[in-house]
Amino acid sequence: MKTDSRRTIHRREVLKRLAAAGCAAPMFVPGSALGAEEKAAASERITVGHIGVGNRGSALFREVQQVPDFQSVAASDCYQNRREGVARICKGKAYADFRELLARNDIDAVYIATPDHWHVPIGILAAKAGKDVYIEKPLGVTLQEDVAIEKVLADTGRIFQYGTQQRSLAHCWNGCELVRRGAIGKVHTIEVDAPNGGAGGSTAEAPLPDGFDFDMWCGPAPARAYTTDLCKPPGTYWVYDYSIGYLGGWGAHPLDIMVWGSDADVSGLVTVEGTGVVPGDGLYDTVYNWDMKIKLGDVELIFRPGADRTKFIGSDGWIQVARSADRNLASDPALVPTKPAAPLAPNDDSLQVSHSHSGNFAAAIRARKAPVSNIRDAVRSDVISLLCDIAVRTGEKITWDPAKRELVNPGADAQAMFSRKMRVPWTL
Repeated sequence: MKTDSRRTIHRREVLKRLAAAGCAAPMFVPGSALGAEEKAAASERITVGHIGVGNRGSALFREVQQVPDFQSVAASDCYQNRREGVARICKGKAYADFRELLARNDIDAVYIATPDHWHVPIGILAAKAGKDVYIEKPLGVTLQEDVAIEKVLADTGRIFQYGTQQRSLAHCWNGCELVRRGAIGKVHTIEVDAPNGGAGGSTAEAPLPDGFDFDMWCGPAPARAYTTDLCKPPGTYWVYDYSIGYLGGWGAHPLDIMVWGSDADVSGLVTVEGTGVVPGDGLYDTVYNWDMKIKLGDVELIFRPGADRTKFIGSDGWIQVARSADRNLASDPALVPTKPAAPLAPNDDSLQVSHSHSGNFAAAIRARKAPVSNIRDAVRSDVISLLCDIAVRTGEKITWDPAKRELVNPGADAQAMFSRKMRVPWTL
């Protein structure tokens, strides 16, 4: 799969070529072609362990049960009832400590759907334990974490899939593919919106729920008093010890589409400046109401709260890509991603096609090739969110060198935010 920028051609020429080729719809492989009609023999399946089986983790568990090549065999969670419930369903084993799950030689891959602050530490330990790794978005809570896990995955040769499921939606593929094929000319501006965060949350100490290991839940983050709003949404997303808020938690999706449709973020230095609100009262203390002005080489990126959408604006028009089908729009009706006038077919330069995110992960494990949401792209989009957080909190204009993977001439406060101190023994 090639992801480098390609020669820009005029939109009319793109449509003419596509129509002349009689292109069919994208080759989104039907489930039957992947064996969805029947499970592979148990001895031939990829064995999966699930780490974090709350709301998102349990949804991923259900998804895995639909993939013929996968066999779930274990679950780990800080809540006893969650891990035991999932283990009963798959007739596997429940673990209070995920490290015991990772120590099993008979587990091939893990799904990590813990709170954000655990994503990279567990992902690194899993890769070092010889497991292929699926991590829900966002990736890390610091730039150091992103750089570290990419290196470990390269060193260990493990397969990584990121939880940016929009890459497995046909209209998202269409939209990004049209942009990359030059349908709107040279892209000069990108607008990204993601749902906003907020303030509030109880700070009153509360008794721990039965069967809940709160110390393990905090893990690498600082120890603190338990409150009723801390370990459930939106607390899991809006408390800075564990997350950078919706800058990353929701921003991961439309920023990932930005990366998929354009290589602007690796075309030159990235500069980030902007404003936002950090609540001064209550439990929640991540940035919201942000307004970010970003330069990706010579491309302008505007990142603000709103619905989940990515709008590419070029010299010959614009295309908007969103998860919701009715919000996929274009300056030319023939380019609307949900139903382009000249349906696209993959070619040698195309973005990878996936019809099922977990199915794509299984296929990548079998082939030992990068899946549709690879680690390089995960780091690229996650870095933008982290740079925004640093810019708002320091009030500085932040510059990032995407080739060297480092901040350029940062102030002391910005450099201090490159990493976070972890509690022993949760070190990278």
